[in-house]
Amino acid sequence: MNKLELQQCANQLRKHIIASLHAAKCGHPGGSLSAADIITYLYFEEMNIEPANPKKPDRDRFVLSKGHVAPALYGALAMKGYFPEEELLKLRKTGEMLQGHPDMKGTPGVDMSAGSLGQGISVAVGMALSAKLSSDNYRVYTLLGDGEIQEGQVWEAAMFAGHKKLDNLVIIVDNNDLQIDGSVADVCSPYPIADKFKAFNFHVITIDGHDFDAIDAAFKEAKETKGMPTAIIAKTIKGKDVSFMENQASWHGAAPNDEQYATAMADLEKVGEALCQN
Repeated sequence: MNKLELQQCANQLRKHIIASLHAAKCGHPGGSLSAADIITYLYFEEMNIEPANPKKPDRDRFVLSKGHVAPALYGALAMKGYFPEEELLKLRKTGEMLQGHPDMKGTPGVDMSAGSLGQGISVAVGMALSAKLSSDNYRVYTLLGDGEIQEGQVWEAAMFAGHKKLDNLVIIVDNNDLQIDGSVADVCSPYPIADKFKAFNFHVITIDGHDFDAIDAAFKEAKETKGMPTAIIAKTIKGKDVSFMENQASWHGAAPNDEQYATAMADLEKVGEALCQN
């Protein structure tokens, strides 16, 4: 995809996020919207995957460590063709495929169940190590929240990944600077994030997580990096492109009502129309 196509794809993904959360009447919009561009790039440009063969052995793996932003992952999987987009409106419904956190046993395309923050990165590190031990060529990607990296388990996993020189591993930190209780800097500051990963022998790249040129360059640089894992620190806006959600911690875990849904979809429609002008 070219840059405009990726932007349009991300805009559609954000619409799916809002629609699914409105239908569910619960969930996590803020972080889902901030991560939409990164997830779009991974699924529509970066990763070696085949929706018709979701378990193919040499596929790249993705672990959503910040599992509560499942609506973004589900939207990408549906748009990629893993399951019908109609399923997105059944989010969090009892007995349905798409639950509040990803379930690898029930959802095609999900490589790892996630929920407890801090655990996903450990699994991703294990997957990357397995590829090395088996001389397989697949790459492993994992997305973390900046609030999530307050968890000690994250740094145990990072230390191990750096020690083992897992250059087939890419960690992306969705650095929107907000968590459920407010600013990450005020709750328990993880800053400077880049320096911490560098201390654990990571190649670190800091980017604007909404700029597809920067995203593209970062993932290409990660592929060229040998002998160490890569951490991409993506500066993002929580609630991106929805006027009343942007940079508001209160939208970490709340679904829009009917009026808010209409406003959010109108906001996203305007973004889409502006892209068409390009």
